[in-house]
Amino acid sequence: MPSKSPRDRRACACLSSPAPSTQQHWSILSLEDLRLSRIPLIAGLLALGLAAGCKAQPAPASPQDAELARHIEVVVRSQYNVPQDYTVTLGARTPSQIPGYQDLSVTLSRGAKSTVVKFLISDDGKTLARMEKFDLVKNPMFDIDVAGRPIRGNPAAKVTVVNFDDLECPYCARMHQSLFPATLDRYKDKVRFIYKDDPLTELHPWAMHASVDANCLAEQSSDVYWTYVDYLHAHGQEVSGPDRNVQKSYAALDRIAREEATVAKLDAPKLDACLAKQDETQIRASSKEAEALGVEGTPALFVDGERIDGAVPEEQVWMVIDRALLAAGEQPPPKPVQPPAPPSPAGNPGGAN
Repeated sequence: MPSKSPRDRRACACLSSPAPSTQQHWSILSLEDLRLSRIPLIAGLLALGLAAGCKAQPAPASPQDAELARHIEVVVRSQYNVPQDYTVTLGARTPSQIPGYQDLSVTLSRGAKSTVVKFLISDDGKTLARMEKFDLVKNPMFDIDVAGRPIRGNPAAKVTVVNFDDLECPYCARMHQSLFPATLDRYKDKVRFIYKDDPLTELHPWAMHASVDANCLAEQSSDVYWTYVDYLHAHGQEVSGPDRNVQKSYAALDRIAREEATVAKLDAPKLDACLAKQDETQIRASSKEAEALGVEGTPALFVDGERIDGAVPEEQVWMVIDRALLAAGEQPPPKPVQPPAPPSPAGNPGGAN
């Protein structure tokens, strides 16, 4: 399975032109060598369908202006992967607060849908610039909704690891097995772990059902929720079955949930009602939040806001957690001692044949 989901995600609209300040970052894009950083952003911006009030300006007055306009259009189309059936219209230049540059609006449209992307263009017409503004207070990565979610680890820990998880995803299973027990054992009460749902239903037909069942258990017991999640991430093939019949998978998920509930002496009628209802509202809200964060695949971890995409080696996860602990005034645990390499066979120091 690819680590990235093929579903469309809303891209971060970072091309809007904010009021400049000395703390903002802006990247220079040269029209002479056309070496722009490739960012697959435009499709997402267009999908928002924002109404734009700008209209097309009169044609350039000189061949030189026409050539420059064409260069700008070609650069925007190629670097931002603008579909061929979209129209790219350049607005008039307006004064900018950046010395040596003017504001330039570029309208992208198809039919009734359009959006405006703000650029800066140098006074000599040789350089295009893109302004980026990053909110350091209201950024969604610092405000992920974890209210009511089951917690593993110390609920009062200063560092929080949030994982957007898909219970059918093999890469999620790999990450889960890295977090538990190795990472939890390493950090003990210094970190808390919280899972959010992001089932990629285009790839994983029983992932949504599994998330619903897990949340049904979470309504009665956080511990049983984690037991269920542990089991599914270790026995995904068992749930899928040899014939990969999704109805059989649903039945298996419900059966496993009931077995876990029986062992833990949960309220069986309440659980049965929840399993039968299969309310996806909470899971879809979590997936929408993942989309707003720009998550394109699972697993996706946020360690006090710092993002980790995919099932990376646990040592890389630990580096991020260590940074978060230090920032929170906590001393990370010492690095584990690596076992010594086994000795080479006698008479063959290099280990070669």
